[in-house]
Amino acid sequence: MRILVTNDDGYASEGIQALASALRTRHEVWVVAPAANRSGVSHGLTMEDPLRFRVEGERDFTCSGLPVDCAITGSQGIMPCLPDLVISGINRGANLGTDIVYSGTAAAARQASIDGIPGVAVSLVSKTDEYLWEPLARFVLENLESLASLSERDVFVNVNAPSQPRYRGVKLTGISRRVYRDSIIMHDGPDGCKYSFFRGGTIRTDGDGSTDWDAVEAGFVSVTRVLALPVAAPGGNDMPPFTV
Repeated sequence: MRILVTNDDGYASEGIQALASALRTRHEVWVVAPAANRSGVSHGLTMEDPLRFRVEGERDFTCSGLPVDCAITGSQGIMPCLPDLVISGINRGANLGTDIVYSGTAAAARQASIDGIPGVAVSLVSKTDEYLWEPLARFVLENLESLASLSERDVFVNVNAPSQPRYRGVKLTGISRRVYRDSIIMHDGPDGCKYSFFRGGTIRTDGDGSTDWDAVEAGFVSVTRVLALPVAAPGGNDMPPFTV
């Protein structure tokens, strides 16, 4: 299988190197990843400035842009032909529930599915800041065809697993809701501008027993099929008055 691997933590991150190393034992792997950490950039796209790609190896490249830039240009410009699969990760930290909205890791897999290429996002969840990459990289390698089969045009696959040597199993899950108790600190600068500083807080996660969060908490690998495109919210039959 010809695979494009990218992420949002950057080319030098341990997660992407562990994943690429495992996949290369059986497959043709191309790595096109951001040159620096691009976490939390969601589905950002570079449109004004040219992208710079630096050769890091025979099939390895760093990109000056964002994860979605890597997914698009990696598959349509760097590689000689379209990949069979785009895998984004392994991300350092969870991409559960509401995290998917903000995640550059998820965005790269989402873009692949929009382009008609199977896309899989992979993230490792740790409560102790100890990350065991190899078990999840091995899981992806051994279950590559199954993961790819769950993706289709406009549907990507989001994988989360706890950082542990062995997993209790695999669950096909729904999406949890995450409430972030973060804060913004404002300061007046000497130049007359205002400056804001983000301060991360705790996260409350609401699961119903069948969500990605529930599965990971119980020691399972969570596999979630995610719709890539927004759909119109259901509404009532009564239209409010409008003026044109």
